[in-house]
Amino acid sequence: MLSRIRFILPLVLLAACGTRQQQCIHYNTSDLRRIDRMIAETESNLARGYSYEDVTIVTHSWGACLGGGGSVNGQSVGTSMCLEPDEVTVRRAVPIDPSAEARKLEGLQARRKELSPAANRAIATCKATYPES
Repeated sequence: MLSRIRFILPLVLLAACGTRQQQCIHYNTSDLRRIDRMIAETESNLARGYSYEDVTIVTHSWGACLGGGGSVNGQSVGTSMCLEPDEVTVRRAVPIDPSAEARKLEGLQARRKELSPAANRAIATCKATYPES
């Protein structure tokens, strides 16, 4: 739990950075930015002719484990050797269906056109509500 707090606290502090206007714009344009990232990824896939997939591979290695060396008064003490899992995430190329990828791109671009007016209104509202000095 403490390790999560150590990880999350800097992110929260970093999110607190930026002006109120920047925070407002960031919050209100999250869907548009997500669509833009997906469009860029799809365009890259089409240009390359393949996509990437992240795969987690689990291997095991020997390590020292507590409590396997014996017992004293019914309590496990000492260490012993045991197999511990090691996870490694690798990225590998996977084939795509170019026509399906092109259709996906068209759909994403259409969705971007739908979201743009609302995002532009939100940006204008944020700028009016939180003018920067």
